[in-house]
Amino acid sequence: MKYTQKKEKNRLTVTFKVTEEEWAQFDQRAYEQNKNKYSVPGFRKGHVPRSVLESRYGKGLFFEDALYSCAQEYYGSFLDKNKDVVPVSRPSIDDKSIKLEKGLTFAIVVAVHPEFTLGQYKGLTIAKTAPQKVKTADVDAELSKIRERNARFIEVTDRAVQDGDQIKLDYSGKIDGVAFEGGTASDQSLTIGSHSFIAGFEEQLVGFNIGETHDINVTFPEDYHVEDLRGKDAVFTVTVKSITVKELPELDDDFAKDVSEFTTIKDYKADIKKSIADRYAKDAEREDENKLLETIVNNTPIDIPDEMIEEQIDQYVEDFGYQLQNSGLSLENYFKYTGTTMEQLRKDHRDRAEKAVHTRLVLEEIVKAEHITASDEDVDAKIKAYAEQIGSPYEEFVKQLQPSDRYYFENQAVTDSLISLLKKENTIA
Repeated sequence: MKYTQKKEKNRLTVTFKVTEEEWAQFDQRAYEQNKNKYSVPGFRKGHVPRSVLESRYGKGLFFEDALYSCAQEYYGSFLDKNKDVVPVSRPSIDDKSIKLEKGLTFAIVVAVHPEFTLGQYKGLTIAKTAPQKVKTADVDAELSKIRERNARFIEVTDRAVQDGDQIKLDYSGKIDGVAFEGGTASDQSLTIGSHSFIAGFEEQLVGFNIGETHDINVTFPEDYHVEDLRGKDAVFTVTVKSITVKELPELDDDFAKDVSEFTTIKDYKADIKKSIADRYAKDAEREDENKLLETIVNNTPIDIPDEMIEEQIDQYVEDFGYQLQNSGLSLENYFKYTGTTMEQLRKDHRDRAEKAVHTRLVLEEIVKAEHITASDEDVDAKIKAYAEQIGSPYEEFVKQLQPSDRYYFENQAVTDSLISLLKKENTIA
């Protein structure tokens, strides 16, 4: 196998020269593999002479198949001989390079892993982020969440609907006297004042009594997610079936005893304040780590192949699609409701993807330069921590792990070691 290679930026062009004898073998192989596809009157299928097929369908009938087979074999052999070449895209044949003269000449073009020199990643000084101070409002907000989680709902039967009530209702909607899709529901829960329904719907329910049926007039907004309903006037026939009110516990010592290990509300508030302060401190630490990493990455400019960025965008789009599915929405309907396109979605993710690839390349190179590895103990510690987090016994959890799963935890351990090294070798003050 004879070849020459030429690299321009992150594009590698490998030009192969195939001898007449070698090309004849690929050409004949293509005929043997494809002759059963053709039927010619007077011949049994699969036994039509090559000359007859080429006379009937053209001289180059088997050329593309032979070329593909040859390119696949030669490119594979090239990679086996050149372990330092790391492709980051699918190879393509340069059509303009193909010459069928005394054998075959053709060139394969592929994007390869970028070569770069690490910039400064030690001896840097990063301004330390001051943790956010805990305010009384922060503690109150946390207490409000805890009260909400411990609220109880009491059924009300002796009055009409009021703002803030949680009600259960049946409704059926019509436009010009005709029911429309999605406009009917039974035992629907609704909190008055939540603004989760069309504007004006909830407000008109105030004053309704249990068991009463009334008509409510609303207009769908012009930007409603269902295009056919935008701007349309609708009449909903509504029946209130039950009313419940939320009762929040008092913020007293009894509350503290019920929801915590503390016996007084004062001590419980102090503990909440400490927890928030710890969280703010960790947030500041993460911010410092991010600033350090950003500085290090910016110190190493890289000409990143577009294919690597597109591949990262593919991952973002796939993840976004899964998130939509979990919410009961498809990508197709998302584009329909938002008026956007796949092209716009990919464009919106491009800067983020480029930054992610840039960061990964730099950190991977530092890991190599510093010979950072993860011991079995480090990996097992990560697995145990995760098993504990999800409430699964370690022995059972580890039995279910695939090799790729362990690789994930190994990467986490390596990343932790890398961050520790970078924080040790640089100053955050």
